[in-house]
Amino acid sequence: MEILILSVAAFLVAILTFFSGFGLGTILTPVFMLFFPVEIAIALTGVVHFFNNIFKLFLVGRKANKEVVLRFGIPAVIAAVIGSWILINSTDWQPLFAYTAFGNYFEVYPMKFIIAILLIIFASMDLIPYFSKLQFSKDKLSIGGVLSGFFGGLSGNQGALRSAFLIKAGLSKEAFVATAVVVSTFVDLTRLSMYATKFTTSGLTDNLTLVIAATSAGIAGAYLGNKLLKKVTLRFLQVTVALLLIIISLALAAGLL
Repeated sequence: MEILILSVAAFLVAILTFFSGFGLGTILTPVFMLFFPVEIAIALTGVVHFFNNIFKLFLVGRKANKEVVLRFGIPAVIAAVIGSWILINSTDWQPLFAYTAFGNYFEVYPMKFIIAILLIIFASMDLIPYFSKLQFSKDKLSIGGVLSGFFGGLSGNQGALRSAFLIKAGLSKEAFVATAVVVSTFVDLTRLSMYATKFTTSGLTDNLTLVIAATSAGIAGAYLGNKLLKKVTLRFLQVTVALLLIIISLALAAGLL
């Protein structure tokens, strides 16, 4: 049942990204968190995200700007190693706090709390007009790479920060999309390599069927979305997705998930 639910979710989310403006990882990560511990959910989402990027790489990768890829991508990859290391070594952390409510005892672990805060921030960045218009000058590309890569490794959320920095790099629309895909692919490859050091101990190797099914569904959704929807933005849908993400994030921060 988990395979069916998560595959359908990956398919719909891949289509939804063309409507809402949210990245695949931003929406799909909380869905996986409903079924898996936070570090496994991020890793599984990372696999789906990576193969979606590979698919996009074949479509548009040749149009990437090599100079920007190097200036932004190298710091991003290095920072992704650090963020990923923190994530995979967070499983032994003690609860941040605990409380009792309605006769139930809840524990909130540091990484779940951090991921919840990050999800709220990134959902807000894609939702609030001020953040969607936030841009940084071209000479800040290296800083943007560090921030995007670090949070990509830590939580899988990198798109909002990456776009805010790359948008001022003087790229055409095609080069912007292609450069973002190339950088995102390198970050995904880096963090998945780090996550792989604990694939066996964390139980990821037991979910290969799920990974294949969800990845295939995600690619199918991306193909359909690209063909039929052409990056249409529907404000109502965007607000709905953001609110759902925030609700899930608050539940995560409260130890309910």
